[in-house]
Amino acid sequence: MTLHGKGWYIWQVSQCEGGSPAAIAERAAAAGATHVLLKVAERAFTFGLDKNGQDLVAPVADALRGRGLQVWGWHYVSGENPVGEANIAVQRAQQLRLDGFVIDAESEFKLPGRSGAARTYMNILRASLPATPLALSSYRYPSLHMQIPWAAFLEKCDYAMPQVYWEQAHNPDQQLARCVTEFNNQSLVGVVRPVIPTGSAYGANNWQATAEDLTKFYSQAVALGLPAANLYSWDYAGTAVKAELWNAAAKFEWPAARQQDILERYFNALNAGDLTQVLRLYHPNAGHVTFKRTVIGLEDLSKWYLDLLKNALAGAKFEMVESSGSEASRHFRWQAVGPRGSVADGEDTLGLREGLIQYHYTSFTYVPR
Repeated sequence: MTLHGKGWYIWQVSQCEGGSPAAIAERAAAAGATHVLLKVAERAFTFGLDKNGQDLVAPVADALRGRGLQVWGWHYVSGENPVGEANIAVQRAQQLRLDGFVIDAESEFKLPGRSGAARTYMNILRASLPATPLALSSYRYPSLHMQIPWAAFLEKCDYAMPQVYWEQAHNPDQQLARCVTEFNNQSLVGVVRPVIPTGSAYGANNWQATAEDLTKFYSQAVALGLPAANLYSWDYAGTAVKAELWNAAAKFEWPAARQQDILERYFNALNAGDLTQVLRLYHPNAGHVTFKRTVIGLEDLSKWYLDLLKNALAGAKFEMVESSGSEASRHFRWQAVGPRGSVADGEDTLGLREGLIQYHYTSFTYVPR
C-alpha cells in the first residue's frame, strides 16, 4: 500500500486525546492525515500495553482504519537480539493488521557486528511479511553516520523514512533538501529508496519547532516531489498549549495523488525487479494460472515471481505492447528483453476486485540467451 500525504507519529497513545481511540481517529481525519504511525514494539518486547497487559494500540488502530487512514507500526530496535526483535515485530504487525511497518534503528547499530544483526532482523521481517511495506527510520544525513549498515536495512525496505530533526535551527527546507540528496546517493546508502521524511514537531533544550518550520518542511517535501511526509510527535504537538504546531500541520494542503492504473503499477514493479511491489498488487488469496499449473495465495506466487525476476528475466526491461478491458477485467500483451533471456509473445488476463488482482492468467514463451 503506497503512502501519500501527511502523517503523525504517536509514541504513547495514552498521551494523545486522553487515549480515546475515537477521538484520535476523529482528530487525525479532521487534520487531513492519511496515515498514523503507532509505536508497537521496543527491542524484543511489545509496546503499548497498560499495567494490566491490555493492548492500548489495537483499538486505536481499528478506529483509524474505520476513518480510512493507513495504520503503520514503528519499532525501536537495538540489534542485541535480532531474532527476538524480528519475532515481536512480525507478531505485532500481524496481530494489529498493520498497513506498514517502520524500523527505528539508531546509535546501537553503529557498534561493530551490527550489520549482521540488521540483515538477520530484516530477512525474518521480509520473509514473514512479504506484502507489507517496510521503511527505515534513522539519521537524516548518512554521510555523518556511515557506521550504520544502511544497505542491510534498505535492501529489504520499500522506503527510507529519515528523521529530519532540525533541532537548534529553523531551516527545515534546507536540511530536507540535503537529506534527500544523500539518500539518493547510492555510494552513501547502498540502496536507494523513495524518501518519506519525518519532521520535528516537538521541543528540546530550550528550542522548539515553530508553525513556520512545519509549513516550510511540508512545502519543501512537496516541491521535491516526495510522495508523503510525517511529523514526530502527536504526543507533543497535539496538546492544547502547542496548538500552533498542530494547526500549522493541519492547515497545510497536500496535493492530491495521481491514481496510477493497475497495469502501470504492475510494469513499474516488474522493471524495478521489486517482488514486494508486485505482490502488493494481489489479493492474499489471488489465483495465478499458467499452462502448467494453478496456484492460490501469495506464498506460491512469490516463488514464481522470485524465479522470474531474479533468474529467468533478471534485469529485463518489460514493456506492455497493448491493453484492453474495463475496471473488472484487463487483457494485455507484453514483451521483455534481459541479459539471460527474452519474451516476445506475453499475453495475460487479470480479474480485478476492489482495485487488486484476484485472478491472473499468463502465457508466454521464454527464450534463453
